[in-house]
Amino acid sequence: MERIVLASPRGFCAGVSYAIEVLDLAIKAYGTPLYMRHAIVHNEHVVRSFERRGVIFVEQISEIPPGSTVVFSAHGVSPAVRQEAAERNLRVIDATCPLVSKVHREVQRFASQGYHIIYIGHAGHVEALGTMGHAPNQITLVQTVEEAERVQVPEGKLAVATQTTLSVDEVERIMAVLRRRFPHLETPPKEDICYATTNRQNAVKALAQLCDLILVVGSRTSSNSNRLREVAVEAGVPAYLLLDPQEVLPEWRTDYRSVGITSGASTPEESVEAIIGELLKGQEHVPVQMLETVQEDITFLPPRTLIAMAGVSHQK
Repeated sequence: MERIVLASPRGFCAGVSYAIEVLDLAIKAYGTPLYMRHAIVHNEHVVRSFERRGVIFVEQISEIPPGSTVVFSAHGVSPAVRQEAAERNLRVIDATCPLVSKVHREVQRFASQGYHIIYIGHAGHVEALGTMGHAPNQITLVQTVEEAERVQVPEGKLAVATQTTLSVDEVERIMAVLRRRFPHLETPPKEDICYATTNRQNAVKALAQLCDLILVVGSRTSSNSNRLREVAVEAGVPAYLLLDPQEVLPEWRTDYRSVGITSGASTPEESVEAIIGELLKGQEHVPVQMLETVQEDITFLPPRTLIAMAGVSHQK
């Protein structure tokens, strides 16, 4: 190994930072135990850090005692989940990523105007479940190009929406099929795949031009982390998804001259640093270089009422 090249941007996106800040403020405002529906983000280290502070993660609203406080994760929820929370008299704090909320509003708007909606996403993913729940009788899931070729939809107005964490290239291939089959297909004014997903995938493509191995630091449950690995492989470079230093293989130090590293949008930077530290054991002389493809300056501010309740001042 002659060098390590770090992708920039990588790691936390604005939506993940927002969700983590909202949960942190909720703990300060209401104390613990505090309940979180689903993992706040798809990263085991982040989840465990909040568990140590007294947050209880559940998958079903029915697991939460009536009258408790619940935080909804960054992935968003369906109206049915909100209704169930109201019926249990839960105090709700919403940490849904604003870019996911944007897709929810698009689906609601299309549905209210009588459109049938094709939703490009992954079956069972918590974001997909939440989004599709906003128009359960007017929405059809498509996951692949093959499904796009076969999908049958009702006659009449047709629109499309997309999970925010998908492969940009795969969505473009699916969209090409849908536009060919359904020329009247209406798309949102701005694409649904979030800026951070796009930026991190573009950064991996740039890494692939310089490196002969790419490591993606992230959870195997993280959609965007899995997509980063796939993008690297599609670019012709061997790639691995890992989260902990003990997963580093010895041959990565000896068989590859240039190792590229990036991380998913829900991965803390300390996880990246731990992987780099493991790679450099016995090779501390190897330089670590940065490859910056674009600068990100997007932030989402938590609700003012929550900040006030937590008794903290928020610095812009």
